[in-house]
Amino acid sequence: MKISIMGSGYVGLTAAAGFCKLGHEVICMDVDKEKVKFIKSGNLPLYEHGIKETIENAIKQKRFSITTNLSEAVDNSEITFITVPTPEASDGKQETKFLNTASKDLGKELKKKNVYHLVVVKSTVVPETTEKLILSNIESESGKKIGNDFGLCVNPEFLREGEALKDFLKPDRIIIGEYDKKSGDALESVYKDIKTVIMKTDLKTAEMIKYASNTFLASKISLTNEIGNICKKLGINTYEVMKGVGLDHRISPYFLRSGIGFGGSCFRKDIRALIWKSESLSYDSKLIKEVIKLNENQPHKIIELLEKKAGSLKGKKVSLLGIAFKENTDDIRESPAISIAAELIKKGAKISIYDPKASDNFKKIFPNIHYFNDIEKCLFKSDACLILSEWEQFRQLSNVHFSKMKNKIIIEGRKILNPNMVDNFEGVCW
Repeated sequence: MKISIMGSGYVGLTAAAGFCKLGHEVICMDVDKEKVKFIKSGNLPLYEHGIKETIENAIKQKRFSITTNLSEAVDNSEITFITVPTPEASDGKQETKFLNTASKDLGKELKKKNVYHLVVVKSTVVPETTEKLILSNIESESGKKIGNDFGLCVNPEFLREGEALKDFLKPDRIIIGEYDKKSGDALESVYKDIKTVIMKTDLKTAEMIKYASNTFLASKISLTNEIGNICKKLGINTYEVMKGVGLDHRISPYFLRSGIGFGGSCFRKDIRALIWKSESLSYDSKLIKEVIKLNENQPHKIIELLEKKAGSLKGKKVSLLGIAFKENTDDIRESPAISIAAELIKKGAKISIYDPKASDNFKKIFPNIHYFNDIEKCLFKSDACLILSEWEQFRQLSNVHFSKMKNKIIIEGRKILNPNMVDNFEGVCW
């Protein structure tokens, strides 16, 4: 099928790569002229395993193109996916200015078309947004009626950064929120070559499934960290505890690793938006609010532990290994490393950083920190080392690497070091 995608961010480019892999023709549209030019030159504005190579191959096969011209994108497609950002406003409310503009512009383009066109909302939106904002804008601007002239679906993404393309092609499930059967069937045909469970529901239920999923996963992490904090005080290895817990098939072993909290572009933003939506319905979501509070406090645990070991941090050199919010990505959005670095600077510490992919993004926030392309150079004459992301290469670190330090204080924010290769280190929750 011929597919257009509004937005060439993380979700948009992952979807584009995935659809090309499935044999569809994809044309991305973005209003950012510099980004479009950058992508046309063979680059990507993000690091995600497999996507660059997939898009390069799709270009050779003439299955992928990108433009700033929405008319070109819509005219040359049967389906348009909306993947524009839905950032968080200061009060936690979801910012809809990009959705508002995109749906109005799309409506204007559909006014020119005389054939049925399917619109699919892949951006994460709070329940009722598709019906009350997007549908209303499209009908108003196009002068057409949903059902006969165009279709509408909600198709949330469930992508793990670092594994996004894999998750797209081999998902646990595909959720299709359909306005009507015609819309849902048209979208289902796009995914016909993917073998997985397809669940069809109405629009706002599909929207809510995304929020419920993210909130549940975030809650799992915060609860695990809370257990980890208690285990730390009792001298219990929380990883052994949660390994036993994860053997219960009702719980599963995933998202049960204690540490310094969750980050990324989705969890905090989506939970805050759900809290705002709950409050607009006069419902006080106490448990969900606590998930956020626990996560905001968790990164400070590693600073507290560091001060117990090192005393005053003024003038001390602290090396941070891994600043992306997780391994295998260059994404630092809501990374615990941001608040940790800010607190260290406030306390007068001198920071050195090593990360395989995320340093350039971190420099935009902390330009005066020292960044290194080599772990041993980063550790040289350090008073302490904090490990904040689970990059695979950190598993290979040994006493030889840490011998470059002035004082060997090593604290893990994520459990990654091999105790057979490194001695005298401690974890934030164990």
